[in-house]
Amino acid sequence: MEIRQGNPCYICLLKTQPRMSCKITLVEHQRRKADLHAASRLLFVALCAAVVSGVSAPSSQSHPVRIGYCAQLSEIDATKAAGFDYVELRTSEVAALSQADFEKLADKLKRIALPVPDAYQFIPGNIKLTGPQADQALQHDYVQKALDRVSKLGARTVVLGSGTARQYPDGFSKEAALRQFAEFCKWLGPEARKRNITIAIEPLRKEESNLINTLAEGLQFVKSVGDPNIQLNVDYYHLEMEREDPAVILQARDYVRHVHTANPQGRVFPLNWEEYNYAPFYSALRKIGYDKEVSIEARTDDFPREAPQAIAFLRRAFLAEDFDTSHSQTR
Repeated sequence: MEIRQGNPCYICLLKTQPRMSCKITLVEHQRRKADLHAASRLLFVALCAAVVSGVSAPSSQSHPVRIGYCAQLSEIDATKAAGFDYVELRTSEVAALSQADFEKLADKLKRIALPVPDAYQFIPGNIKLTGPQADQALQHDYVQKALDRVSKLGARTVVLGSGTARQYPDGFSKEAALRQFAEFCKWLGPEARKRNITIAIEPLRKEESNLINTLAEGLQFVKSVGDPNIQLNVDYYHLEMEREDPAVILQARDYVRHVHTANPQGRVFPLNWEEYNYAPFYSALRKIGYDKEVSIEARTDDFPREAPQAIAFLRRAFLAEDFDTSHSQTR
């Protein structure tokens, strides 16, 4: 067997003492060289894969949120046709259906493959949550039926705005109303949890309710309730109507469960960057890493045309890292 002596081999050059003479056989030398080449190829492939993964990863997150529409039952087909990711149904409308009609609704949603991850308009106005007419038995009976139904449709978030239901009457103490509402939510949290649902408290403009008008008030309220299944819904329209700085979203980041949006000017479909100063709101949502559902709660005179445009607008809103400076307008 030939022994190579005197000259450092390719393998030896990689050692800490390359000037030492190689004492290995030629066969062993060739084997080591082949192993080194194979390892180099594997390293090259791994690096290429890492580069490709780094480039393609953002595309898998190209739609970080799902875009839905707050709809009446009569709008389900239009919602599906427009290309929304899901429909957000009115809880009170679903609860009012006969059992037969509810089963038909569930079958239809399954047949057309339209998810219902969220529901809104939770408590009807005739069921008072505050004031002297608040009736716990009536509240509990309705809530249990309503949550049972929307959970069967797949809902995991139920927005609690219900301005009329939570409105306290003139002459009634606001502090007492807050206590009543907090007690209701402390009961509601465990009921929602049984059904894998989170309740999202929605601050409403003063014209729609006299209890919890700003996100700051909503944040203080959910903290006082202290239940993990009682969180917040951020509605852009109400936030703007109350002239609240969207930066408050950063303070509420751990409690933001759901988002409603619209063009605050007329509460119509949001269609393009130039029509309103959207930048601070969507920038705040991006900063907290919001990646759940965003539902359009707004009106339009041309649903088939404007719905796809609004969907595209919202998808871009959560990707436009450079939007804040390039499209900012004066408030």
